Parts: sequence; C-alpha cells; structure tokens
Amino acid sequence: MVILYWCLVVVMVLGVAGAFLPGLPGTSLIVAAIVGWGWATQNFSALAWPIGCAVVVFLFGFAIDFLAGYLGAKQAGASNSGQIGAVVGMVAGFFGLIPALPVGGPLLGLLIGPLVGAIVGEYIHCKKLKQSVKAGVGIVVGSVLGNLFQGILAIVPVVVFLATTWGNAAPLNLPF
Repeated sequence: MVILYWCLVVVMVLGVAGAFLPGLPGTSLIVAAIVGWGWATQNFSALAWPIGCAVVVFLFGFAIDFLAGYLGAKQAGASNSGQIGAVVGMVAGFFGLIPALPVGGPLLGLLIGPLVGAIVGEYIHCKKLKQSVKAGVGIVVGSVLGNLFQGILAIVPVVVFLATTWGNAAPLNLPF
C-alpha cells in the first residue's frame, strides 16, 4: 500500500507539471490519483476535502484556459481569426513537423505553434503584419500566464491530499 501511495503522489506531481505545461494532462491526473487512492483504500469519505479541492481546481483550470487566452487576445486587439489560428497552431505544433526536431519536440511545438498560428490567423484577418504579431504575442502571453496560474493552483489539491492522508497512509520505511 505504501508503494501505491507514493506512486500516486508521483502521478500528482506529474499533474502539477502538466498544469504548468500546455497540452499535457494536469489537474485531471491529480483528480484521477486521488480517486485511485480512494478506490484502493475503499475510504472515499476520508477524501472528501482532497477530491472536492481537486475537482474545483480542475474546473477552474478550464475557466482559466479560456479566460487567459481570451483576455490576452483582447488586450492585444486580436480577432477571432487570431484565436482560431492559435488553436490550429498549437495542434499543428504538437503533432506537426516541430516534434521531429532533435531538441524540444512537442513542447517546443506547443510554444511556437500558437504564436505562429495566431500571427497567421490575424494576418489573414487584417492584412497588417505589425498588428498580427502584436495579437500573436498577446495570445501566447495570456496563455502562458494562465498556465502559470493553473500550475500554482494545482499544488493546492496535492497539499490537501498529503495533509489529510499522511497519518493514514503507511509510513515510508527507509533502510537508512
């Protein structure tokens, strides 16, 4: 049971990392790990706070994703075409040619793709390169700030889980 506990904590830490990085599973991993511990221990009632906290952070994550990109785009004067271009660029960056690079792969694609996509989408809309670049940067900055905020929020359910289960989980017996 100790090994399972620590494996699930590692999954939660990966979930925190995923909340910081775009395109990777984040808070959903945290929710799944907490539910997995409840299933393994058959004690969901003891996990009411961690599960509730994780679900709230998960739902806030969706709102943050939407609002951060939207507010960044709006602040930079981007149109819907720029926003659509950013989404297309993110998908193309993750699954397209950029992953073939020897360094960075899909993560680099998730950073460069939305920027290029937003610039292209905005340029198609307004035909002004300066405005297109400004909109692209605004969308990317908004998304990066949103991911930063999500990552910080994702730490909360992990801490709540550890605080509520630490005494109930079997201690880690180290040989030293």
